[in-house]
Amino acid sequence: CRTSCSCMHPGNIVVGVQEILKWNGWGYSDTRFLFNKKGQAEFTGKRYRLSGMIIPALQNWFEGTFGASVQHKSPAMPILTSSAVQPPTLNEAFVDELKSTGIPCSHDAEDRVFRGHGHCLHEVFALREGKVGRVPDIVVWPNCHNDVVKIVELACKHNVCLIPYGGGTSVSSALECPPEETRCIVSLDTSQMNRILWIDEKNLTAHVEAGIVGQELERLLNESGYCTGHEPDSMEFSSLGGWVATRASGMKKNIYGNIEDLVVHVKMVTPQGVIEKGCQCPRMSTGPDIHHFIMGSEGTLGVVTEVTMKIRPMPEYQKYGSVVFPNFEQGVACLREVAKQRCAPASIRLMDNEQFKFGHALKPQVSSIFTSFLDGLKKFYITKFKGFDPDRLCVATLLFEGDREKVLQHEKQVYDIAAKFGGLAAGEDNGQRGYMLTFVIAYLRDLGMDYYVIGESFETSVPWDRVLDICRNVKARIIQECKDKGVQFSPLSTCRVTQTYDAGACVYFYFAFNYRGLSDPVHVYEQVEHAAREEILANGGSLSHHHGVGKLRKEWMRETISDVGMGMLKSVKNYVDPKNIFGNRNLI
Repeated sequence: CRTSCSCMHPGNIVVGVQEILKWNGWGYSDTRFLFNKKGQAEFTGKRYRLSGMIIPALQNWFEGTFGASVQHKSPAMPILTSSAVQPPTLNEAFVDELKSTGIPCSHDAEDRVFRGHGHCLHEVFALREGKVGRVPDIVVWPNCHNDVVKIVELACKHNVCLIPYGGGTSVSSALECPPEETRCIVSLDTSQMNRILWIDEKNLTAHVEAGIVGQELERLLNESGYCTGHEPDSMEFSSLGGWVATRASGMKKNIYGNIEDLVVHVKMVTPQGVIEKGCQCPRMSTGPDIHHFIMGSEGTLGVVTEVTMKIRPMPEYQKYGSVVFPNFEQGVACLREVAKQRCAPASIRLMDNEQFKFGHALKPQVSSIFTSFLDGLKKFYITKFKGFDPDRLCVATLLFEGDREKVLQHEKQVYDIAAKFGGLAAGEDNGQRGYMLTFVIAYLRDLGMDYYVIGESFETSVPWDRVLDICRNVKARIIQECKDKGVQFSPLSTCRVTQTYDAGACVYFYFAFNYRGLSDPVHVYEQVEHAAREEILANGGSLSHHHGVGKLRKEWMRETISDVGMGMLKSVKNYVDPKNIFGNRNLI
């Protein structure tokens, strides 16, 4: 019943991802937002639906929102100079034994820097200015589980520090090397462990190496007619092992589940040996679930090497949609009712008014007068005929998947609920565009930094009865903190409800501001984000829904999981890794 998939290996050589990805920004090197010589915004490259298109409204929105000017640039350092990188601290005995195993390794400056950071604002801002702090001393590329076992054994023998590296998309400072670490730091890059080892078509599971990135996993499964359905915003670059290590969530979790719902079996290498269950069963009653020690461990206990996941046949039919609501309150009430009736589509996300305007500013230039006329007609119908206030309305984007007949029935049910809360169907195009913008929105932070604007996103989960309070209070707190910290221009402070559950929802916040006139903009940003996180916790929100803790949020762990909970985590850490070989200092 199992199909061997050894042929599904994308490559057998170590590929330098820095050849195709930016070293000091998000995503592909050939892809970016820019303002051209005519002052028009465009999105370069050929990888996305928006690529190569002119975005006529973005400049006015950008300058009007932030008080910025495209005449005032703050460009990034274009290339990394090796002189900015500290020489490696090498443990020669470890390096000699490592070389004898034949496992590829490097202490090249570019390799080390690329794997020494994630995508927190302070990390990227420093790199843009050519400032490089403590980075790994060596990068090593295991090709399989057994290679990882050898590396961990050598690390224990020679007392070196290991930091697992998957796709590098962390936004919790999880990949930053602790500056106080005096041992040789080794970045264990799992990218060459990228095979589907087998597909079990009877049990609908796939056994996969943990270094594979999301889009490659889906592409290979699609070739056999299957999918996982797990699509985090970072799926182009994030790895399966990273999803497990951070308890990731995907945009289509309403159908497919979060990572903890998809995982059947995990194999992890620790300093004490390999952790794995003795069978591939769907559920066990054998004490606390060891998977829940592994999931969310954030590289502190070991390296996830192989994962068995649930898979499904690719959906027969897919349909996008969107709904316009008179205001955010009615939109949230609709999502609550959809969750209550347990009829959520694969994805349902509600943008507030500020984010709606932001999304509208990203609309590409239309190719015909007729399309422009239709857009104007829709706007007239919603704002004039139906009386929606353009400064209060909000939009939900929808994605339905499955059997065609059931999708159409499901669609009618959701739109009927939306109508009870004043919602108007706003078309498939808006829904599809909103969904696809998820993958390009991260590129906008780099554009902002080119013109003295810094920004970030963060998330939380919250009970339904606190959703409106937390959205209102956190956005207001951000605005007040920026004012108190000397930010001269009003910030962008916006949110969206991105996931729904029986008992609550996930809320994403975005904020950005013009930092001209500030002597230390990153410090100001961190103070504002810290205050926003305090506000989230005070309003009954969680420390994180899916980004994880890392080093960025660990100061709140004790109040989040209690003194006893912290003691349990430390006890597990001390048993599994008594010499702190996995010394990234995340979580605790």
